[in-house]
Amino acid sequence: MPQNVTQKLIESHLVDGTMTPGEEIKLKIDQTLTQDATGTMVMLEFEAMGIPRVETELSAQYVDHNLIQSDYKNPDDHLFLRSACKKYGVWYSRPGNGVSHPVHQERFGKPGKTLLGSDSHTPSAGAIGMLAIGAGGLDVAMAMAGKPYSLPMPEVWGVKLTGELPDWVSAKDVILEMLRRHDVDGGVGRVIEYYGPGLDTLSAMDRHVIANMGTELGATSTVFPSDQEVRRFLKRQGREEDWTELTADPGAEYDVHEEIDLSEVVPLIATPSSPGNVVPVREVEGQEIYQSYVGSSANPGFRDFAVAAEIVDGEQVHDRVSFDVNPTSRQILENLMNFGHLQKLTRAGARIHQAGCNGCIGMGQAPATGRISLRTVPRNFPGRSGTKEDAVYLVSPETAAASALTGKITDPRDLEDLYGMSYPRVEEPMDISVNEDQLVSPSTNGQDVELEKGPNVVSLPQFEGLPDTLDGPVLLKVGDDISTDEIMPAGSRILPYRSNIPEISKFVYEQVDESFYDRAMEYQDSGFVIVGGENYGQGSSREHAAIAPRYLGMRAALVKSYARIHRQNLANFGILPLLFDDPSDFDRIDQGDVLRLPDVRAAIQEGTEIEVVNETKGERYTAHHDLTEREIEMVLEGSQVGVIRREFASANV
Repeated sequence: MPQNVTQKLIESHLVDGTMTPGEEIKLKIDQTLTQDATGTMVMLEFEAMGIPRVETELSAQYVDHNLIQSDYKNPDDHLFLRSACKKYGVWYSRPGNGVSHPVHQERFGKPGKTLLGSDSHTPSAGAIGMLAIGAGGLDVAMAMAGKPYSLPMPEVWGVKLTGELPDWVSAKDVILEMLRRHDVDGGVGRVIEYYGPGLDTLSAMDRHVIANMGTELGATSTVFPSDQEVRRFLKRQGREEDWTELTADPGAEYDVHEEIDLSEVVPLIATPSSPGNVVPVREVEGQEIYQSYVGSSANPGFRDFAVAAEIVDGEQVHDRVSFDVNPTSRQILENLMNFGHLQKLTRAGARIHQAGCNGCIGMGQAPATGRISLRTVPRNFPGRSGTKEDAVYLVSPETAAASALTGKITDPRDLEDLYGMSYPRVEEPMDISVNEDQLVSPSTNGQDVELEKGPNVVSLPQFEGLPDTLDGPVLLKVGDDISTDEIMPAGSRILPYRSNIPEISKFVYEQVDESFYDRAMEYQDSGFVIVGGENYGQGSSREHAAIAPRYLGMRAALVKSYARIHRQNLANFGILPLLFDDPSDFDRIDQGDVLRLPDVRAAIQEGTEIEVVNETKGERYTAHHDLTEREIEMVLEGSQVGVIRREFASANV
C-alpha cells in the first residue's frame, strides 16, 4: 500500500502498537535535543533515575535560552550542564553557539531519523525529513535512557503546495496562513505533511520556518520530504553523506487534506495575543511601532537576516524604533559578516545581539509599555516578552524590516512606491563558513565525572503517590487556551530558577493571580485542584508548568481539553488529568469550591469514569481520564521518575 512520508517514518521506528489514529504507539528514538531552560531538569531527572550513560545514537544539549549573566545562577547552570554532558555522553553546545533548532539542523539532523526534544519547537527538524517531536523533559530523559516514546498515533494532515510565493511574501506568511485558517488548535492529534510542486520553491530553511510554527497549530509534528533541496542543504553544511531520499509513494493518501496556492498568499500578521489571531498586514497597517525584531527559531535562516539587511541597506531605521537582530547561530553570524550583510544591518541602526533565543523567551529586549513590538518569533502569548500587557505582533522578516524603516506597521509591498525598492530575493550561497568549534563532543567514559552543582541546582523533589481519596479546593479556575507561559512564566527574572523547584514555584500562575503561591502553600500537604477550559496548557513544553504546581500541592486538573505535551507532563509528575464528561459542568464550579474524588485510586485502575463531588454546592459531576496503563502507573506511584527508579533498582539487584 502506498505510504506518505510520515507513515514511513513511523513504521520504520514502531516498537509497539498499530498505526491506527488514536491508538497508543511506541517509537524508537534515534536522537534527543535539550536546551538549558528545560535541559537542567532533564539532567537532574537522569541523575535521579540512576542511569549511567545515554543509549541514543546522538543526544545534544544546547545553551541558548538563559544567556544573561546578571548573577551566578545561569553561569552555574551552564557548568552543571557541561559536567552532565561529560558524565552521560551528550554533545554540549556552548553559550553563544546558537539556538538549538537551527544548529541541530545544521550539524546533526539526518533524514529518516526520529528526534525527541524538550522544546515544543523540536518539530523544526521535520524540514529535512525527520520525525521530530516536542515533549516534556522527563519523556526526553526516558528516551536518552533507551526507552521508546509513547504517544497516540496521529492523523496525517496532507497540505499540498502549488504555485510560487510572490515578491515580498515568504515562508512565515505560509505558516501564518495556516494559522489564519485553523487557529491554535487546528493541528491537535495530527502530523502536518507538506507535499506538492510548490515545495520546489522552498529552501530547507524556509521549510524550517513552517515546521517550527506547526507547533502553534497544536500539531504533534510537521514533516517535509527529504528531496534534492535537502541534499543541497546538507552538502552546503559539508554533510552530504548524511542525505537519504525520503518521499511519499505515488498515490499515497492522507487522513485530512488541505491545499495552499502559494501565489495567492499575502503578507500576514498575528495580532496580540495569540499566534492564531492572523489578518493581512493591510488590515492593521499604519499603527506606530516601538520595536522591530528579526531572528528566533521561527525565522533562523541566513536569508531571513540577509533579506532584512538588503531592505534597510543605505537607509536608517526610524529613530523611535528599536531594530533588534538576533543571529540564530554563530555560523550564520559568521556568514552574515563574510557576505557583508551584518555591516548593512548595523549601518542602518540595527542592534546586534548574541546568538541565542534572547527576547523570544523574555530574556532581554522587552518592549516599551503600551507600544507595539513586531517580531519574527513563534509566539506572542501575554507577557511572554517581559513586558506586562505587551502588544506583540508576529510577522515575516520582510514586514519587520519594512516597518523598522517607516516606524509603523507597513505592508512590505509598499516599499516599491515609498523607496523605489525592488524585492531583494536572497539565496544562501553554497560556499559558506561551517563552524563546529563551539560544539563539545561527548567523552568516551564519564564514570569518574562529578556533576558540578552550584547553590541554585537542587535535586528533583520526590513526590508521594496518589491517595485513596482526593479532597481539596479549586484553588484556581481559568478559561480556554491557558498557556504554559501563564502557568509558569519565562523571562530573565524567573527562568534562572529552573534548577530549583522550590524557588521557581513561587512564580506559578503569577500572571493570572498574584496571590496563587501564598494560597497554594496553605494546601501543599493536603492538595488542591485546578479547573480549566479548552486547550489547557498550550505552548511551551516546559515541564516546570507541571512540576512546580505539583510541588505546591496540585493533585488533579479538571478541564474541557488538554494540549498534548502538558497533559503528558501532568501525568509524568503524578497529577491526575481529568476531563469533564459534560463540558457545561465547568460553569457550575466556582473558584474556592471544595471538590472530593472518592476512592479515586481504585477508580482510575478499574475504569475511566471518575465521580466528582462538589462539597460546597452539594452537587455531583462525572469526569473521565484517558490514561494508558503506563500513565496510570505513574500517577499511582507519584511520578514517572519513581517508576523508573524502582524498575532500574530491581533490574540491578
